[in-house]
Amino acid sequence: MTEPDTNELIGRASSGDEQAFTLLVRRFEPQVHAVCLKMVHNQETARDLTQETFVKAIRALESFDRSFTFSTWLYKIARNTCIDHFRRQKLETYSLDAPLQTREGQMQRDFPSPVHTPERHLLLKERGRLISEAIESLPDKYREVINLRHKQELPYEEIAEFLDVPLGTVKARLFRARELLKKRLKSI
Repeated sequence: MTEPDTNELIGRASSGDEQAFTLLVRRFEPQVHAVCLKMVHNQETARDLTQETFVKAIRALESFDRSFTFSTWLYKIARNTCIDHFRRQKLETYSLDAPLQTREGQMQRDFPSPVHTPERHLLLKERGRLISEAIESLPDKYREVINLRHKQELPYEEIAEFLDVPLGTVKARLFRARELLKKRLKSI
């Protein structure tokens, strides 16, 4: 027996079918958890926020506009839930203009100028050239995956398909390519 499609589950869940909603949760929980984890960088907090996301989703399910994809709608709820989490946290803030009090007295903060100076521009340009040279010096199979992933921003799956190699091979090549680049760029 095939699993029901997402639209069917949404319809059933909005009519109060708990089993349909449970199936939606099972289907989308890993992706929602990944969104939360990427934002909060804490496994336990991400689990809590994932659960909170689904609670909000079930309450708002009737307002879901089916002209949009369900996953996008759900990820937006997850993102907003994480943002709400950050707002609830009372983060200690400091004035950037006020001097710091130390044992030796007060100190003024000195921040680098956000304006790009000609010197900074040249340094960035030189660093870019050195990185490009390091990438070009990689063996073909490593250079190719680095360019596909970081210049063309392709996901791993598309790289594997494009190169006609297994996904694990793509990941291994990227890992090895990055390690080689780290060694070559260490002196910069």
